[in-house]
Amino acid sequence: MRVILNGEEREIPEGLTLAGLIEHLGLSPERVAIERNREVVPRAEWAAVEIREGDRLEVVHFVGGGA
Repeated sequence: MRVILNGEEREIPEGLTLAGLIEHLGLSPERVAIERNREVVPRAEWAAVEIREGDRLEVVHFVGGGA
């Protein structure tokens, strides 16, 4: 299935939820925020939100650090 992920068209497996996408991408869920079709999705809802063909997803990965 095709989606737009961080501005680029990507092919991902059918039936993934947002939680499944994070696992598929090998990211740590504690350090990620997800926007689906211009709406931020709360982490508590990731397992219930199934990705659909053509969804526009933004995955932001937070990096620790500071001065």
